[in-house]
Amino acid sequence: MIIFKARNLLKHLNGTHDRGHTFRVARMARFIAEIEGADVEVVTLASLLHDIARPLEDKNTSVDHALEGAKMAADFLSQNGYEKTEQVVHAIQCHRFRSRTEPKTLEARILRDADRLDALGAIGIARVLMFSSSLNEALEHFEKKILVLKNTLYTDTAKRIAEQRHRFTKEFVEKLKSEIIKPEDCFLEG
Repeated sequence: MIIFKARNLLKHLNGTHDRGHTFRVARMARFIAEIEGADVEVVTLASLLHDIARPLEDKNTSVDHALEGAKMAADFLSQNGYEKTEQVVHAIQCHRFRSRTEPKTLEARILRDADRLDALGAIGIARVLMFSSSLNEALEHFEKKILVLKNTLYTDTAKRIAEQRHRFTKEFVEKLKSEIIKPEDCFLEG
């Protein structure tokens, strides 16, 4: 089955976009697809393949992992005679946070939503802290990207899930800010 073949392409993923991330996105996307009435197979394949080019971008920041991943997915799906290749490819092309391509299908919207939900809540917090080189960098990432995700979701199902995750993330960020000591606030007797 093509889904099992797609899973075999994920062995090289690591860091904050590892197989765990991919499987969480796929599970969430399948859940949303079932509720929203989308094509579960297309959503599953798009989810499994959405970050296959992430290691290329990690090595060379001029590579757009969404666009390169869409090409890699198209090759893989075409070689396996998959009939809905274009739907999967479109979803991968526009899943990225910085993508200027709007998702035109329900399946593409679901992939984008599921990927963004994985950046919220406890897992999202852990991923930001793994990715960041300092607490200040983490706070900036939370404020510029993570805490705005809730307002960028498409499906009603994802919006409902995001409410609790967003609230948890926001509370964490506020608590973190309150515990950080700025150099000018630190008085050392000498």
